[in-house]
Amino acid sequence: MKLVIVVGHPDKESYNFALADAYMKGAEASGASVEKIILRDLSFNPNLEFGYRKRTELEPDLIRSQEILKWADHIVWIYPVWWGSVPAILKGFIDRVFLPGFAFKKREGSIWWDKYFTGKTSRIICTLDQPPWYYRLINKSPSHHAMTKLTMNFIGVKSVKITSIGPLRLSKEDFRKKWLSKVEKLGQQNK
Repeated sequence: MKLVIVVGHPDKESYNFALADAYMKGAEASGASVEKIILRDLSFNPNLEFGYRKRTELEPDLIRSQEILKWADHIVWIYPVWWGSVPAILKGFIDRVFLPGFAFKKREGSIWWDKYFTGKTSRIICTLDQPPWYYRLINKSPSHHAMTKLTMNFIGVKSVKITSIGPLRLSKEDFRKKWLSKVEKLGQQNK
């Protein structure tokens, strides 16, 4: 199994980095080949300046990220949910990397498109400052829908599993340790 872990938290001291390390530890123990893309360490403009009207040259870090994403069988996204969405750096990364010609191609004279990431799987591991049930039932999981339906499914990734961890803000050490253990097991299972 070839997998990539995309860490979308801009703060290297965050719990999201500990989750990424736990997943990686489990995945490597299973014999998987693992790459990490740590967005905070990349040098790129997160703004898709001209939309799709005019192409902006990709920075070397984004070209390398595309190579890793194409190589991987399984894409793991680790990020906090802020304001019901993903952090700005993650949104900018998606805007700049998942471009027409790389992740999909619109068909001439059609509303349909070709999906270039078919056959891949994905897992979202996100942290919340609210209970996951509240985010799902009351707030209707907007970031989950955006990442699964409007991003991953759009480019051909059909199987997307979600692990929501929360509420994190008031959590105790035993809660966090328990989740690190669970995430390491997910890594061992390459799920």
